[in-house]
Amino acid sequence: MADNRNSCFCGSDRGREKDMVCIDTYRVLDSCRDKDCFEDVRVYLTCYGQEIIDKTTVVRAKCAKVLWSYIDIDTVPFNRGFYQLSIRIYIKIICEACLGPGNLQELDGVAIVEKKVILFGSEGNVSIFKSESQNNGFCSSKCGGNSVKSNNLPIAVLETVDPIILNSRVVEPTQHCCCSCCCSVDEVPDCVCCSVSGDLADDKNSNKLTVSLGLFSVVRIERPAQYLINAVEYCVPEKECTAPVEDDPCCLFRNMSFPIKEFCPPASSVLNKCDDIRPGRCGCE
Repeated sequence: MADNRNSCFCGSDRGREKDMVCIDTYRVLDSCRDKDCFEDVRVYLTCYGQEIIDKTTVVRAKCAKVLWSYIDIDTVPFNRGFYQLSIRIYIKIICEACLGPGNLQELDGVAIVEKKVILFGSEGNVSIFKSESQNNGFCSSKCGGNSVKSNNLPIAVLETVDPIILNSRVVEPTQHCCCSCCCSVDEVPDCVCCSVSGDLADDKNSNKLTVSLGLFSVVRIERPAQYLINAVEYCVPEKECTAPVEDDPCCLFRNMSFPIKEFCPPASSVLNKCDDIRPGRCGCE
């Protein structure tokens, strides 16, 4: 049976000529990848979590999830076209604490890490104005109607996966704490505070929870650019959309492909070849 997944219908003439069109997109000027290890990062716990670790030091970190990131960009003196990116990443940490036999309690908090990189972002001398779709002109601001002015700095982009928890420990007030703290609780954004189960506590005379995190990230710097490309008009796909049959979930399950790869762990010789994060460089998929 022929596979029509990528087929489309563009009218009666499938071989129509391509037109030259101009597109507005972003050009990647510089990028880098990094594998950071942040040791003894303090976790700001909720008030409930702080009460728990004040009663026990038997704590295990379960998982970590990136909540939000703030990127500050600034020019590098005496290096035209280069910019320093100060990246602050807010991470939610979920832990388990043992308060006695069979008494397992879950708590959460926020860990904050910071890193800096220098990338080439070229130069720009134009002021960019873009319309804001959410502003329809009714009761608009004095400065501006539907336009907003921006500076000529490039755009910084961070891509990261959820970090790996390498270690966790509870530090008592009598112990010397070499924990890494790049800001205080008052500087945590509201959107991050809303992601945990309560208000964050910062009692300097109480126990502190620290974690060591491994973080993989890719940072790139971009600028708007216009390119002239060959294009044809939009093709209407021939394949029709199919909805799942809600009345027969077993039928839907039977139509799913069997996950063979999940039952076939790769050999060590195959895993050792995967030393590059770029796709297509090894046999792992």
